[in-house]
This record gives sequence, structure tokens and C-alpha cells, in this order.
Amino acid sequence: MMATSTDIDRYAELDRRLVAATRGMHVLQYVSWPAATEQCFLAAWRAGRPCLPQVSYPRCDLAATRAELDAIIAAADSGHPIGDYLARNARSWRIAADLLDALGTPAVTALSVQLYGQPHDRLPGSTLTSLDAAHHFIAVADEVGNGAGAAEPPDEIPASALREELCARLDAFFGAGVVQVETDPDLIAKAAAGATRIRLRAAATFTSYDRDQLLNHEAFVHSLTALNGRAQPCLKSLARASPRITATQEGLAVFAELASGSIDIMRMQRISLRILAIDMAMRGADFIEVFRFFLQAGQSDADSFASAQRVFRGVAPAGGAAFTKDAVYLHGLLAVHTFFRWALRHNRMALCRNLFAGKLALRDVFALQAQFDDGTIAAPRHVPPWLQHARGLAGTLAFSLFSNRLHLDQVKPEDLALGM
Repeated sequence: MMATSTDIDRYAELDRRLVAATRGMHVLQYVSWPAATEQCFLAAWRAGRPCLPQVSYPRCDLAATRAELDAIIAAADSGHPIGDYLARNARSWRIAADLLDALGTPAVTALSVQLYGQPHDRLPGSTLTSLDAAHHFIAVADEVGNGAGAAEPPDEIPASALREELCARLDAFFGAGVVQVETDPDLIAKAAAGATRIRLRAAATFTSYDRDQLLNHEAFVHSLTALNGRAQPCLKSLARASPRITATQEGLAVFAELASGSIDIMRMQRISLRILAIDMAMRGADFIEVFRFFLQAGQSDADSFASAQRVFRGVAPAGGAAFTKDAVYLHGLLAVHTFFRWALRHNRMALCRNLFAGKLALRDVFALQAQFDDGTIAAPRHVPPWLQHARGLAGTLAFSLFSNRLHLDQVKPEDLALGM
């Protein structure tokens, strides 16, 4: 459906209101634990006196925000592609507002499931679930870790050295100073990215895999799509990561690691372990049980705390509740991978490029095709390096499409005995 100039003006105003209403609603910021919580827990743990972390959450009064979001939903014509896009975004922010109001209560679990899904969600085109995929990748990682794979020499890059290297790479790609890199002593995650800033945990060390994953995941997806969204002529909300696009955005970021050759099986294991941990917590496991689960999987006590903390963000650590955002990584990856393969098979690879025009869900690039065609939504200003080499990506996807027709359960060792 084509939009008239009057439609565009009306939707641009609704879009402006949506951006204004959700400014400051940073879900992860509100649900995260203070850095001191880790120090207290690990000190007690190492002294042989484990106890559940004590966490309090800020009280939010978002009544005015919810009222404005309701008004935007009512004003947006869901029969028009842009109106439907705005209404969907507003509804997801509305759920996020309810979640922030419920911090520390059991209600957070159901609300986070609405936003991010859960481990038992089925994968696209399959009866398998994210939990099934997690078990698969953990089994492969265990086999590699037990000596089945080639050993790689360890490397440790200090945060300060990585900062200098990333700054040089990002200045060359985006322009000098467009995306800055900082070290942060209070960051719990090893790294975090916004539109124009990437933060590294100051005390952390990084591997070459970490470095390449940061470039392709954080910079060339999260920062890149935010910058492209800011450059949009009409829909400025395309620069904002509304909760409904989280699965696509994180799935695209992990797919970028895969497409650029920067993902490794241990990274897949870490993502998969978090899905199992979410399932454990939802079934009643408390923080200490989940912490021990990560320890038994081979993580250090500091990394195990960071991993368990992700599962219990926004909820009480006593068990039976979870923040399910980490369920999106595998589900999103497999959905995005399927999307790229579908686009290749149907000769619609332009859709893949459009996915980088801002913070979009997979369904948006289909629903908003007419708006891309008429320029209401601008083509992406930046695209990641691996997508710039479209023929190489097409070759990889074409191989994937055909190889999926070969069924490994029907292969016998003698079938692989090539040669005389």
C-alpha cells in the first residue's frame, strides 16, 4: 500500500511521539544488577558461605508512558503497513512498561516471555525447539573440548589494547570518531554496544574470536543498524531497539558472526548453556543452583556469576522465575539463517540488505517493501563487510541449501571412503 504525503506526515508525527514516549526506557539498564552484587556473592562463595544475592530494583512510575502508548496504538491505522509497524512497536513497549513496573515480582517471567520467547518455543519450519538446539550445540562443544577438535593456542588481549584496535577498525569503516570504544570498570558483561559507543569491561581479557565477534556482532550489526536508523528521513524509531525486534536483532548479530567466520563452537556453547539455565530457573532452580550449573560446565566463578545473573535479571533469585531475553539468540540465529536461505532460493536477496536499514523485525522487511520501494524508508547507508561480498554469501547459502538435502542419519562410513 502506497502512502500519500498526508499519510507520511501523520505517521511521522506518531513516530516522533513514540520515540519521545519511550526515551529513557532502557529495559536492560533497569533489570541489571549493580557490580557490587558480584563482589559480595563471590566473596561469600569463596569463603564457603554461599548465599543468595540480595537485589533491589528501582520503582518505576510509567503511567503517563502507558497512556501515551495506548493513544499511539489507537491512532495508528493497523491496516496500513506503517501504521501496523508503529502499533506493533508501541504494543511491545507497552509490555516492556508493564515489565518495568513489575520488577522483582513473578510477573516479570510471563512478560519477558511475551517479549523474548522461551526455551520451548519451536524453531521456524521445524518441530524442534530452542532447547533442542541448545542441547545439540552443547554436545558438539563437549566433543570438541574433549579432544575431538584441533587445539588452538590461547590468546589474551587486554581491554586497553583491544580498545585501540577496535577504534582503528571502526574509524576506517564508519568515519573518524563516529563509533567510540571505551573501557568501563563497572560493566558486568564483557562488552556492550549502543549506536555510537562500545564499552569493554576494563578488567576483562579478550581472545581473537572475541575481537572479531565484537566487530561483527556489536559494531557491524547493533551500532550499524542504529546509525542507519538515525539517517532515516521519516521513521526515526528505526534507530530505537523496540523489544519486538530483539530476536531479529540478536539473531542477525550472531548470524553476522557465522557469515564472517568469527563464531566458534565455544561461543555457541555459552549461548546454549544460557538457554538451559533459563529453563532450569523457570522450573524452580534458584541462583546458586544455576551458578553451580555454569561452574560444572567449565566456566570460572566470575563468568558463572555473570551468566547466572543474566538469567535472574529483574526477578527474585529464589527460583521459579527468569528473565528470558537470552532465549532469543539461538531462536533468532536460526530464524535469520532460514530467512537468508529463503531469500536466496526465491531470488529476493534485496530483502536481506533492507534488514540493515534500521532496527527491524524479519516481518517488517516484507510488510514495508512498498515503503522501501518509494523511498519512505531509505536504503541502508552502511552494510557490513560480509554482506558487501554478496556472491561469497550466496555461495555459502547455496551450499547450505543443497547439503540440507543430504541426511546424515543415512550416511555410512563406507560412503565417505573417497579414492581408490
